[in-house]
Amino acid sequence: MLDFKELEAFVWAVKLGSFRKAAIRLCLTQPSISERISRLESTVGELLLERSARPIQPTMRGREFFLHAQRMLDQRDEAMRLFDSDEDFSAPLRLGTVETIAHSWFPDFMRSLTERYPKLSIELTVDYSLALNERLIANELDIVLAMNGFLPVDQVEYLALNPYEMGMFVAPHHAELLGQSPFAWLERLPFISFGKAARPYQELAAYLADQGVDDPHIHSVSTLMTIVRLTTEGLGIGALPVSTVLEQWQGGELCRLDLPRPLPAMYYDIIWRKASHPRFCKSVARMAQTCSRAYANDRANQVAPSRFDGQWLKAPPFADAP
Repeated sequence: MLDFKELEAFVWAVKLGSFRKAAIRLCLTQPSISERISRLESTVGELLLERSARPIQPTMRGREFFLHAQRMLDQRDEAMRLFDSDEDFSAPLRLGTVETIAHSWFPDFMRSLTERYPKLSIELTVDYSLALNERLIANELDIVLAMNGFLPVDQVEYLALNPYEMGMFVAPHHAELLGQSPFAWLERLPFISFGKAARPYQELAAYLADQGVDDPHIHSVSTLMTIVRLTTEGLGIGALPVSTVLEQWQGGELCRLDLPRPLPAMYYDIIWRKASHPRFCKSVARMAQTCSRAYANDRANQVAPSRFDGQWLKAPPFADAP
C-alpha cells in the first residue's frame, strides 16, 4: 500500500534532485529520505530513481510514476483544505425541520445559511419531531430542528432555540357560543391540534385533563397550515403557536381565548450527532439560534399593546365539564 510520506520523499527528491535537499525541505534526515524511497520502490517492485546521476534523476518508469504521485499529493492537500475553512463546505446538507419552524423563521435561516456557505446544497425534510430524531440517529439526516429528548444524550449535541408561546384560537362567529351556558362550547366545539404522535397533542390532552376535561374531543391534524385553515373556517378551537397566526389574529380572522392558565410552550432545539462535522454543525446551530431569536423578538414587538389590536375572548370555565 502506498504511503503519503514515501510519496512526498520521492516527489521532493525528484523536484530538488537531491536526497539532502529533500530532507531539508521535509525536516527529515537524509537517511530517512533514502529509507522511505527504498520502501516505495519495494512496494511498486521497480527502481524509481537513478541514484548515480547528479542531480538525481527518475528512471523512465519513475518519470511516469512521478506524475501520478504528484496528483495524489495534490488531491490529498485539496481534501485536507476542507477542514481549514468551513466556508468551502459543499457536501449536501440533509436538514430536517418541524413545520412550525418551516412556516416561521426557517426562510431567514436558509438565506443566512446559503449566504455563509455559497457552495452548500440543502436536502430538506419536513416532519414531526419523533420522526426527525429517528432519521437523525439512523444517519439519514445531518441536522434537525425539532423537539429534543428522544435520543441518547451521549450520541447527540444540541443548542436550544427560542420557544413558541401556544394559544387557543377560534373563529369570531363563535363568540356568541362562548358566552352561552358554561359548558355548551365544549359540547359543540372540538379542539384541533397536531398529530397524536406529536408532543403538542399530548400536552394539550394533559392540559385539558388538568382543567377537568377528562375525555376531550380533539381532531389530530398533521400540518400546521391545515390546523390554521380549519380553525379560521370555524371547525373547532385551534391550539396554535401564537407567532404563526399573528396576521390572522390581527386581521380579525381569529380570536384568542383568554385561558385560566397558559398552554405549555413548544420548545425546540437544533440537534446533530456527535459523530458529525462538529465545527460546521455548531456554526450552523448558532446561526439557527440567531434567526430564531430575531424572529421571536420581531413577533414580540408586533404584539405590543400600542400597535396590536387582535381580539381576545374570555374562555368559559373548563372545570366540572360534562
